[in-house]
Amino acid sequence: MRIIICGAGQVGWQIARQLSRERHDIVLIDRDERLIQQANDALDVQGITGHASHPDVLESAGAEDCDLLIAATASDEVNIVACEVAHALFSVPRRFARLRGHAYLLPQYADLYQAQNLPIDVVISPEQEVALAALSRLDVPTTLDTETFMEGRVRLLAMALTENCPILNTPLRHLDQTFFGLRAVVVGLRRAGRFFAPEPNDQLHAGDHAYVVAAVEDVARTLDIFGLPPRPVERVVLIGGGNIGLAVARALDARPGISLKLIERDRDRAEAAAEALRRTVVLHGDGMAADLMAEAGVPRADAVLTLTADDRTNLLAAVRAKQAGARMVDALINDTTLMPLAANLGIDGLISPRAVTVSSILRHIRRGRVRDVYALGDSEAELIEAQVLPGSALAGQRVREIQLPRGALVAAVEKQGVILKPRPDTRIDQGDLVLIFALSGDIEEVERLLQVSADWF
Repeated sequence: MRIIICGAGQVGWQIARQLSRERHDIVLIDRDERLIQQANDALDVQGITGHASHPDVLESAGAEDCDLLIAATASDEVNIVACEVAHALFSVPRRFARLRGHAYLLPQYADLYQAQNLPIDVVISPEQEVALAALSRLDVPTTLDTETFMEGRVRLLAMALTENCPILNTPLRHLDQTFFGLRAVVVGLRRAGRFFAPEPNDQLHAGDHAYVVAAVEDVARTLDIFGLPPRPVERVVLIGGGNIGLAVARALDARPGISLKLIERDRDRAEAAAEALRRTVVLHGDGMAADLMAEAGVPRADAVLTLTADDRTNLLAAVRAKQAGARMVDALINDTTLMPLAANLGIDGLISPRAVTVSSILRHIRRGRVRDVYALGDSEAELIEAQVLPGSALAGQRVREIQLPRGALVAAVEKQGVILKPRPDTRIDQGDLVLIFALSGDIEEVERLLQVSADWF
């Protein structure tokens, strides 16, 4: 596809990076000549310096032949105008816009995004997506990462394996025999910096990061088997009351049984948060200050999330919180180069706006009837949820008959509302939902399998 991306900031850059890797024809527009030069040097894209909403700039970017426009500048209004111009003057078929303003995202204004009003097909809200990711982490605090699929009936569990894991040095093929009825599949392993799809004879080692897909009813049992039993989260401290922090606080404020404290450095934001939240205690001050952490109850906290706009502040605050005694500490990190530091610093998990945003984009551009996509690691692999179409290469096939590439496997199947662990003789029928794990190099082949074959017509 030919794709125009407006905005070369963190969001636009990451989207351009991922889509250019997949051999799409990418044009990147930004007013900052320095950012465009960096993109030209580092990415396989065409960079254009200019105002993303100006008709002449869009024309020079090839909008007349464009399949998709993604407006991801720092300005909601510029993004809206860019979509309007792309629709009205160049008939760009699909238009995505990043919108940060809370009012734009309210459900009562959903009719605003129609061709006769604002011609935006997909609204991208990184802040909202990141807030949901942070909340999901609190559901399974012993994991490194988590995500739900199939309307919450299936969950991804990313786990750091320690010497306490009971199934170390056990071939994966033996797990079915040992734990009868367990609907859980090890789909990926990270070992010594290498991310790979395991074979049935592969064993788990201490220090591995295991990526497991499990039916939600089997999550607690799965965590226990891997030596990471679930634990309740009741006392939570948030550091940072910006857009993301406040969104997380709003959700937790409404949850019964949660004791929440929020630390915000900016007085105006702290006062606004105090007015917006009913049960939450809001503290004004530096989230890295030891005395304020103690006042907020960080040493006794079940979970601490550092959600400021500054990566280094988040990392340092997370380290201090962990040293103070918090049971689980997660940090929001935009700069992916800082992520390898997390394990060495003792931080339990990282929340990446880049990864979340890329996932939200990919779910709308993958071929086939794709319902959800989640990028793993540094976009090294994906979990793709899709409905099986009549005439596709999957329909009517048993799992052992599907010609999946070596780095892909079926992780879960939903048949008429029932979650199944896929076995070699499991038949995939049209209308079923499948969750497929695929390494980045195999995604194109998986997409082909999900599409309707030309022979069907």
